[in-house]
Amino acid sequence: MMICVLNYLVLMILVLVCVAFVTLMEQKLLGGVQIRLGPSKVGFWGILQPFSDAVKLFSKEYTFPRVSNNFLFLLMPFFSLFLMLSLWMVFPLVFGGFCFSLGILFFICVMSLAVFPILAAGWSSNSKYPMLGGLRGVAQMVSYEVSLLTILLSLIWASNSLEFSEMKENSGFSIGFFFPLMMVWFVSSLAETNRTPYDFSEGESELVSGFNTEYSAGGFTLIFMAEYASIIFMGALFSVFFLFSLNSLFFCFFSVFMVFMFVWVRGTLPRYRYDKLMNLAWKSFLPVSLMMLGYYTSFF
Repeated sequence: MMICVLNYLVLMILVLVCVAFVTLMEQKLLGGVQIRLGPSKVGFWGILQPFSDAVKLFSKEYTFPRVSNNFLFLLMPFFSLFLMLSLWMVFPLVFGGFCFSLGILFFICVMSLAVFPILAAGWSSNSKYPMLGGLRGVAQMVSYEVSLLTILLSLIWASNSLEFSEMKENSGFSIGFFFPLMMVWFVSSLAETNRTPYDFSEGESELVSGFNTEYSAGGFTLIFMAEYASIIFMGALFSVFFLFSLNSLFFCFFSVFMVFMFVWVRGTLPRYRYDKLMNLAWKSFLPVSLMMLGYYTSFF
């Protein structure tokens, strides 16, 4: 038991370190897209910039809105990061990990809980912009979770198991066979993690950063650490489901490549319109994923 706890503690530390370097990669890639250098002053090639930003943000004063619900306002960033880090428990480790017989069900439950920090953070700020951002984020995430769960049903039916350890053994053959679901999963992952072009919960142009408008210092940092941890997790999940198995040497490469795709989309595409976002979820992705589920159930 102690070995399991230590292994997952090390895994959590590695994920947080990865979050720091993913932010650096994003700044560098967006700098290249916009024909500028990006971070280049702190350390060699700007390599220490994420740690400098973390020290700066955590050392600043934490402010509260005057009439906010201070308990929820303070709790939600920690709760959001806790949910994102707890998702990593479902990945089967080679040595000293937990064995989740219903790992995919655990993943579904935790991902469904991720809407509550956004809604509670927006409501507890007692400001119109965070409240609108929270409502938009919840509606968006709930809509795209339906498509994600329908895709998962197809994968569960094909692998005949709810365990990640069983599903990863059946991945690899699915690149061509599950190609339509792979595309829908990637776009739905962008919406689920509130990333461009579906970042309506933030909406800087009209909501002034959305549900986290009133957050500063450490709270702001924890919210975005949770966001980038979820991006890394969705990239790793994409690699397990559709590309190569977890034990493959290519797993890390393809996980990083999927994170790169998240950033590439942000630097390339403009923000979608909100009504088109909802129509895409309910009128396009859901019918396609349901039809593919019917096809796979008849095939296997």
